[in-house]
Amino acid sequence: MKKIVLIPSLTLLLIACGAGKDKKAQLESLKKQELELKSKITALEAELSLGSDSLNKGTPVAVLVLKNELFKNYIDVQGRVDADENVALSSEMPGTITKINVKPGDEVSVGQVLAETDVRAINQQISDLQINADLVNQVYEKQKNLWDQKIGTEVQFLQAKTNKESITKKMSVMQEQLRMTKIISPINGTVDAVDIKIGQMTAPGMPAIRVINYSNLKVKADVSETYASKIKKGNDVIVYFPDVQDSILAKVNFVSRAINNSSRTFSVEVLLDNKKEYHPNMVAKLSINDYQSAQPGIMVPVRTIQKDESNALFVFVTQGKKARKQLITIGKEYNGKAEVLTGLKEGDTLVALGYDLINDGDSITY
Repeated sequence: MKKIVLIPSLTLLLIACGAGKDKKAQLESLKKQELELKSKITALEAELSLGSDSLNKGTPVAVLVLKNELFKNYIDVQGRVDADENVALSSEMPGTITKINVKPGDEVSVGQVLAETDVRAINQQISDLQINADLVNQVYEKQKNLWDQKIGTEVQFLQAKTNKESITKKMSVMQEQLRMTKIISPINGTVDAVDIKIGQMTAPGMPAIRVINYSNLKVKADVSETYASKIKKGNDVIVYFPDVQDSILAKVNFVSRAINNSSRTFSVEVLLDNKKEYHPNMVAKLSINDYQSAQPGIMVPVRTIQKDESNALFVFVTQGKKARKQLITIGKEYNGKAEVLTGLKEGDTLVALGYDLINDGDSITY
């Protein structure tokens, strides 16, 4: 009987010992989990705290304090430098170049002989004609004296007179041909190019010498007929020369009234002074002022203007640390800026960057 009771008791003792060990392990596991949870809770609380601070600070934006200024609108066109007195000279008669009197860069005046061609044949003809002219003049003088004395016939006198006039005209023609063998400058200016050489054959129409008067340079441009009523003589214009990175302020000197049938454009001209060095055919960009506000007003960057559901235009301005939607009306636009007619005043603070990240009433920081 005692042996039978002892065996179950031993079994219960072993079971109790195993259960105790399991609880200790379970407790240690729970404590470990508790530490991990506390660590996660602390991290989440820190993140939430940072998010709350960021939310309280508001969306970061950049702002612009508005000031009154004149709004100017310009029409941009491309033109080129041109010279009123820009002549390409050539010989008026075919011949061989025998003399060149100038070189590029020389200053020349009206009537100056720049080059000459062979004149030997013409000089020989003039010499022969001069001999005949001397004889004809002598005969005429004698016939005139006789006619004055009522000697001889009228026919003889008229024949001598006709011969004299004929030989005079022939001499005049030969003198003109002699002049045409010379290349003569028709203007005051500077020799820009010499395209001939001594001994070279030349003919009318072949480029020989170019002379330019650089004191009368101007910029010409063709403008769309759309602006015919907006561009007037005297309008301010900014002329920019991209090749030399230079610009000048001038005025429109001429506006043509005729519209080109093929291009549907009209021409404008702007005179240049001779204080700076410009070159004919140089590219020029013209910004012609066609509108200026009557008095200073507000201008805003076009990119900051938005439309709401009703297609009304608005911008965001600041009101303390809040963004406020402000309805506006605009006039003309130029170079990324718009003229504001109503809705804004001097001193308003415009949200210039970050406007696409906010709504009316949002908290902002700047």
